[in-house]
Amino acid sequence: MKERIRRILSQREKQAFTFTDTPLTPAAVLLPLYEREEEYYILFTKRTEKLMYHKGQICFPGGRYHEEDDSPVDTALREAFEEIGLLPEDVEVLGELDKMCTATSSFLITPFVGIIPHPYEFTVSTDEIEEIIEVPISALLDERTYYEKLQDYQGTPYMGSFFDYEGKVIWGATAKILRQFLDLVFSEDSD
Repeated sequence: MKERIRRILSQREKQAFTFTDTPLTPAAVLLPLYEREEEYYILFTKRTEKLMYHKGQICFPGGRYHEEDDSPVDTALREAFEEIGLLPEDVEVLGELDKMCTATSSFLITPFVGIIPHPYEFTVSTDEIEEIIEVPISALLDERTYYEKLQDYQGTPYMGSFFDYEGKVIWGATAKILRQFLDLVFSEDSD
């Protein structure tokens, strides 16, 4: 699986999906994968209500670029460490997905896919993260989990992506990033 993901991500030209002329703040996230009992899982975090942006949303570990970050991948790894205590050296980065714009907070997110060890002793920043959510990829691939719904952004309609796993709803840029990852790696024509 690891080599398949690395190959798929390395063989494609990256794009940036933006839908606004507003200046965008660079950010990066980590899509953390791990294997447990012969099944792959993706780790998400649920943000606290204390944060300025994306309060209470389910997302990937990550955040805005800081000047001390050498690259977007450094941003993703630094933020994952700050939020859940995931050491950068414990992440094997497999590749990068397309950049994704957020509508409400004007971030341009660079997502990275990485393998992490399991089990892992996370140290959660309770100021930022309310909960760690572990979802089997098989559940995300179940067609009953995913749906699209017409949304509105400043008077412009668009189709929003949603995943509902056991009542936990993943939406927005996180759902778009997740959808791209699943389509690239698990679609019938991905080989």
